[in-house]
Amino acid sequence: MHAYRTHNCGQLTDANDGDTVRLSGWVHRKRDHGGVLFIDLRDHYGITQIVADSDSPALALLESARTESVLTIDGNVKLRSEATRNPNLATGAIEIYARAATLQSAAQELPMPVAGEAEYPEDIRLRYRFLDLRRERLHANILLRSNVIASLRRRMIDQGFTEFQTPILTASSPEGARDYLVPSRVHPGKFYALPQAPQMFKQLLMVAGFDRYFQIAPCFRDEDARADRSPGEFYQLDFEMSFVTQEDVFAAIEPVLHGVFEEYANWQGKGRTVSPLPFKRIPYRDSMLKYGNDKPDLRNPLVITDVSDLFVGSGFGRFASIVEAGDVVRAVPAPNTADKSRKFFDDMNAWAQSEGFAGLGYATRKGGEWGGPIAKNHGEEGMARIAEALGLGPDDGVFFAAGKEAQAAKLAGLARTRVAETLGLIDDKRFEFCWIVDFPMFEYDEDAKKVDFSHNPFSMPQGEMEALETMNPLDILAYQYDIVCNGVELSSGAIRNHRPEIMYKAFEIAGYSQADVDTNFAGMINAFKFGAPPHGGSAPGVDRIVMLLADEPNIREVITFPMTQKAEDLMMGAPNYATPKQLRELNIRVTVDGPKE
Repeated sequence: MHAYRTHNCGQLTDANDGDTVRLSGWVHRKRDHGGVLFIDLRDHYGITQIVADSDSPALALLESARTESVLTIDGNVKLRSEATRNPNLATGAIEIYARAATLQSAAQELPMPVAGEAEYPEDIRLRYRFLDLRRERLHANILLRSNVIASLRRRMIDQGFTEFQTPILTASSPEGARDYLVPSRVHPGKFYALPQAPQMFKQLLMVAGFDRYFQIAPCFRDEDARADRSPGEFYQLDFEMSFVTQEDVFAAIEPVLHGVFEEYANWQGKGRTVSPLPFKRIPYRDSMLKYGNDKPDLRNPLVITDVSDLFVGSGFGRFASIVEAGDVVRAVPAPNTADKSRKFFDDMNAWAQSEGFAGLGYATRKGGEWGGPIAKNHGEEGMARIAEALGLGPDDGVFFAAGKEAQAAKLAGLARTRVAETLGLIDDKRFEFCWIVDFPMFEYDEDAKKVDFSHNPFSMPQGEMEALETMNPLDILAYQYDIVCNGVELSSGAIRNHRPEIMYKAFEIAGYSQADVDTNFAGMINAFKFGAPPHGGSAPGVDRIVMLLADEPNIREVITFPMTQKAEDLMMGAPNYATPKQLRELNIRVTVDGPKE
């Protein structure tokens, strides 16, 4: 017999009745039923119930073993009675009568229990992450992550992509976030940077002629945490393709994402659906108008409408003057709110003010009768035109966001989400994908008083050199695109600018000289001078994909060992001070006192 187990804790069934077996695992729960002790023994695969009574030689040891101690149990498989079977366990038809037990490792008193799903403070969970990972939900999430990555890899290979690894120690890249720097011992005073993304290298692989590259790539960015962004490091499905148009990129990655989401849509019986292929294409300007942002949640049926023209000369002077000043009024429908009290609408206004906006106007409607100051002053005819523009029913209210276009769009977008959540309009049984396309190549920086890149400076402008030479820069669109699912941006991507003369011109418009480009992006611009194919790609975030599939609101729940929001590893004690010896070897002097010799 094997030293530790003949079966795992999720394996035995009624077909094993009478077998002599050996199991090893952790003590998940203990229950003493007056002379009969029950232990749930847990391992990676599942849970098996162990039974010991006063006749069992193992009883004394099992009684003394604390929860989460590691045991090896020898015993006989017995069928449970029909009344005591557990249909929620794969092993629920049987139990093991313990004949012998060995304590492999004793557990101290736990800082947090493993059994159950009670919430515990973040610092405790992350300091004892090895215990946290034993908990059922988190354990399942990490297994899901592994399976999703395997599925992504398999599907990319099936699409004709080849996996390559790119350097971890490299130079700073123009991704926009702060770098993590690594000092060089053999080059005093110089630093490597951890890659914010493999962007430069994957483009150079295309220049090298490899055609279709992919990688489950680690990326490192010194940026603040958010619910959907882990500080420090993250992983992405990085890919790049040669001799492709934007539609070719979409056609290659859509089946991969659609296939993975369909494969795990019913994970843990969630029974979700995935939007059909091809995914919707939404121009950036349409997205900003209809949804108030560039990562719309299409499960939300509400659509924002610009009603600025309908307030020209209006009796509601505030909105009329806003429109006359060149600003906008955006409207968000509030369907079937006739039964809502005035407090519902006032609470929405108070919420908008708490978010830093001046307020959120509204008009109520019940049985076709309008209510509220805006409706009263705008008039019956004016409100009828608004109802027609929005397709409102007789019991549908409406909210208004007014002001500068960017602010009005932002408020309307946030209000669209809040109204839909409050009214229960978002279908959580769907995965809705879309592409956001036609991003502007440039924008006007009000602070710097100059034109600058709005998104990715290395994207090919639509119209190429002719557009750069003849069009207003603020009207030029780029071959840039984002893939969005349920309001979560999975990645940005682009058809790259592979021609040096177009790159120099694009940077010139943004105020950079040819020398600036040659200095800051020498590796890539020099490579492009030796024959570069048209190429493009993207990099969907693995962590965010798993977060969506696991239906987790925070990305840390799908990462094995995440950092805190302050980018600290409480379990390993990082970051920490370097020793004086280490600093001398690296020719570094720090301004904060660390440990002494």
